[in-house]
Amino acid sequence: MTIRMSFAGFRHGHIFGLYDLAAKHPDVEIVGACEEDAAARAAVPQRIKVTHDSIARMLDETPCDVVAVGDYYGKRGSILIDALNRGKHVIADKPLCTSLTELDEIEKLAGAKNLKVGCQFDMIFSPNLATARRLLLSGRTGRIHQIAIGAQHPLMYGTRPMWYFEPGRHGGTFNDIAVHAIHWLPWVTGREVSTVVAARTWNAFATQQKHFHDAAQAMLTLADGTGVMLDVSYATPASLGYALPHYWRMTFFCERGVVETSGPGNQVYFAEEGAKEPQLIASEPPTGDVLDAYLRELAGQSGDSPLTTAKVLRASRVTLQLQQAADNGRRDVKI
Repeated sequence: MTIRMSFAGFRHGHIFGLYDLAAKHPDVEIVGACEEDAAARAAVPQRIKVTHDSIARMLDETPCDVVAVGDYYGKRGSILIDALNRGKHVIADKPLCTSLTELDEIEKLAGAKNLKVGCQFDMIFSPNLATARRLLLSGRTGRIHQIAIGAQHPLMYGTRPMWYFEPGRHGGTFNDIAVHAIHWLPWVTGREVSTVVAARTWNAFATQQKHFHDAAQAMLTLADGTGVMLDVSYATPASLGYALPHYWRMTFFCERGVVETSGPGNQVYFAEEGAKEPQLIASEPPTGDVLDAYLRELAGQSGDSPLTTAKVLRASRVTLQLQQAADNGRRDVKI
């Protein structure tokens, strides 16, 4: 069965990756592509055929099964809600939306209409993280007691889309970046986030935009009491891009050793109790991708996938609660 997919918005580079996966997938037909903003429309790569300049008109005129959303963050929720109201399955770049009110409506509509909600939570397909997970779940490391996650990004001011810095369009640095970690933590550990102990955001490096909170740090606990220290700030030099180990550096302090990996590279560090020196374990990639996982759920074949509608909505909800705790200065927030 061919899945007809329309794309609504191209305001972040992540959505181009999903478009490319759909364009080459034998079971997907791209039937529409819309960018409402004139300047953004002019910048869409030539390989993408933009068919409309109005999302509503595209959905009125173009029959489709799935709407893929890549508009700016603050607009995504309303597009997803409109598509679900029209009886369409949806998939989006992260984050799905920027408010719990929007997420409530998305969850209500998806449940009432038996529609699927996907998200580009692609870190589960990282060879390094997948290899670390296999080691952590093997029993060899013993129980995880503490986790330190450093997801420092380069700000790249002037290259990154400028809507990031427009009030109402971004929605917060936790919701932008931490949502990845909130999604994969249960997949890696088998435990859900249970408490936001403390969370803070502030303006540190984005000196050109003093209102933009580019620094974000939090303390969390998982359901079994595991402590998590999380830093998702835009804190690394733009000139070095994403090459530094501080880009998704993940350290797990376990009963019988320390496991660490990061975004760059292709190995996992394991300092095992009793060993004379640490081991470097070559990473092995998992199979599949975000689109494959989404299509399996549409076909009723998701199994134990971490990308089901329920898990996507859960990660989005926890992250919005984390962002809200930081925005309102709240502590010890139970999830």
